[in-house]
Amino acid sequence: MKVKRFMALSASLLLAGGLLAGCGGNNTNNAANNTGATNAPANTATDSSKPVTINMFTASPEYTDAFNAYIAEYKKVKPNVTINLEIMQADYNTVLKSKIAAGSTPDVFQTTAGGDIDTFAEYSADLTNEPLAGAMTDAVRSNMTSSDGKVLGLPVKGNLFVLMYNKKLLADAGITEVPKTTAQLDDAITKLEAKKITPFANAYKEWWVWKHIFQHFVDAAATDAGMDAKTLVGKFIAGDTTFKDHPVLYNNFFNFIDTTVKHGTDKPLERDSNAEVSDFALGKAAFMTGKGAWDEEAIKKITPDFDLGIAGYPVSDKPEQAQIITGADQALRINKDSAVAKETIEFFNWLYTSEYGKNWFSTVAKVIPPIKDAPMPDLQMPKEMVEILKTEKSGDLSVNYSLDTFHQKFGELMQAYIGGSKSKDQAIDEIQKAWIQFGSAEQ
Repeated sequence: MKVKRFMALSASLLLAGGLLAGCGGNNTNNAANNTGATNAPANTATDSSKPVTINMFTASPEYTDAFNAYIAEYKKVKPNVTINLEIMQADYNTVLKSKIAAGSTPDVFQTTAGGDIDTFAEYSADLTNEPLAGAMTDAVRSNMTSSDGKVLGLPVKGNLFVLMYNKKLLADAGITEVPKTTAQLDDAITKLEAKKITPFANAYKEWWVWKHIFQHFVDAAATDAGMDAKTLVGKFIAGDTTFKDHPVLYNNFFNFIDTTVKHGTDKPLERDSNAEVSDFALGKAAFMTGKGAWDEEAIKKITPDFDLGIAGYPVSDKPEQAQIITGADQALRINKDSAVAKETIEFFNWLYTSEYGKNWFSTVAKVIPPIKDAPMPDLQMPKEMVEILKTEKSGDLSVNYSLDTFHQKFGELMQAYIGGSKSKDQAIDEIQKAWIQFGSAEQ
């Protein structure tokens, strides 16, 4: 039977909702106007004269300008619609849950995809039969779909998770082949340091970079165990397997982290995402860990002629396990109880199906489009991705099979490990307990 991990929040929300109903309040809008909370038919136009305000709350500051661009463009299409954009990152999850518990759920909010689609299902409009759902690629749509088959999320972007490298620095060190095995990585490190080049730029101050690295090792562990990553993660959540059953996790993952710390930029727990990008873009390190396609624009702003390469992580002695990972890991959600749910759905139908929208992903946001029939952005990483996927398979986006409540705890425990306050076995023991406690939205 389905058991909501969000149960405490749900109870809080019900209590808050009852109190607010007594004073005529709901959400950030007037509940008296809450007649459009159900999905609008795809071809039904809303009243174009009534002023409408849509409140968006997101955790993607890197897309502030791009979001504002489509907001401005939609104003030309629907002059009566005003979209207020609120963006934060550091405490986003905590603030979002507080908003929901207080009965002030934004009209649009952001969560991770995959498992978290179910976590927030009771607050999300069903988009299954909307044109925007039909526009998604099959892989992305699956990341936006709940366990009972409903499309409850909108992809912020398609994504790409890789080990980035500086082509010039590798060439300067005489490295002619990007390492795909742990032995090749060790050899590359030796060659880089012989040329006084720091191998790794890290952002280990951020809890979320850890999950991006870890999922590459989870995929390899699943392959070694003869199952898919979703099944393996399910076994961890159920407490049916441990790290010691999977050498790629128990040994290789921790060895890789130790290597990046030993052969990386100074003070890794003080380096945040921006510092890491700066270190990498300025040529202070040859490889950048824990990041993805969203960083290319920032890198090129610092060093316009930066020659950027991408590769899978060398996770084992099997070169075929060094895979890049693609998919959609972030979702926008439309509050099903919003007074402007109908207008909000209409807005996103426009974005995901109009010619402007199809081009917005590639030319304005400059991200990998999560929808069909949209051009790729004119950037190195997506182009290299396309070439790699002609001959190699993408790894599984296994980060989606656990919740961000787990991933945040996981990141914090790994920070404690490299900071020296927890041993490897202590960290692993607590990670496994956290996986069981916070692993998924259902058991």
